[in-house]
Amino acid sequence: MPEHELAKAERIAKRLARAGLCSRRDAERWIDEGRVAVDGKVLTTPAVVVTDDSIITVDGNPLPQAEPPRLFRYYKPRGLVTTNRDPEGRPTIFERLPPGLPRLVAVGRLDIASEGLLLLTNDGELARHLELPSTGWRRRYRARAFGAIDEKSLRSLGRGVTVDGFEYGPIEASLDKVQGANVWLTVILREGKNREVRKALEHLGLSVNRLIRTAYGPFELGKLERGGVEEVPRGHLGNQLGPIYKTLRTKVAGRAHRRG
Repeated sequence: MPEHELAKAERIAKRLARAGLCSRRDAERWIDEGRVAVDGKVLTTPAVVVTDDSIITVDGNPLPQAEPPRLFRYYKPRGLVTTNRDPEGRPTIFERLPPGLPRLVAVGRLDIASEGLLLLTNDGELARHLELPSTGWRRRYRARAFGAIDEKSLRSLGRGVTVDGFEYGPIEASLDKVQGANVWLTVILREGKNREVRKALEHLGLSVNRLIRTAYGPFELGKLERGGVEEVPRGHLGNQLGPIYKTLRTKVAGRAHRRG
């Protein structure tokens, strides 16, 4: 990649997120708190553009040494929120991750009552790329719901549905089995809006009482135990991500070269 592309300017919040330190929203809060400096000057606004030549510190410490993008599969248990901190004091996934991991950000979210596969990465730009609907990756869930349903009603979700004024795109849903007063379903969608599975099934008269995400694109929950974390091998990661992975690795290499 040409030198001028490696030095491409970007907003400070984006750079902090890409370094895996925090989300963009957290970066803006840190700036408001006077914790971020660029070239020795404490920032008072996030409307600042930096390059690879900028000297950035947080709480007086330089950004961590750039490393290649990494991706982890995590089995999020129920009862945890997908955020760095919760104003209500509820436990977060980052408080429960095992020690020894790099600083990570979540790819999308699972609500507090949901469980299953959550992807974690050390690269904020990679996280944003994987969250985009344009990526086209399917999110697959297993849902247990109270109530009765037939295949015809489930197929109606394939045309998309509007619930309480919110429009949801096509959803694939199939009936796996009936278990007493509950049904087990497989649900596949591509956008993953807030509580989309629950709201779509409630629209059909079902009440979801367990929701497990089993796959996110080519990455599957597999045999992970609740709370377990496994890194995706970098060779497999490169094969699945293609050009975006090469681009991110090149950017990291460029930053490391400049620091050296």
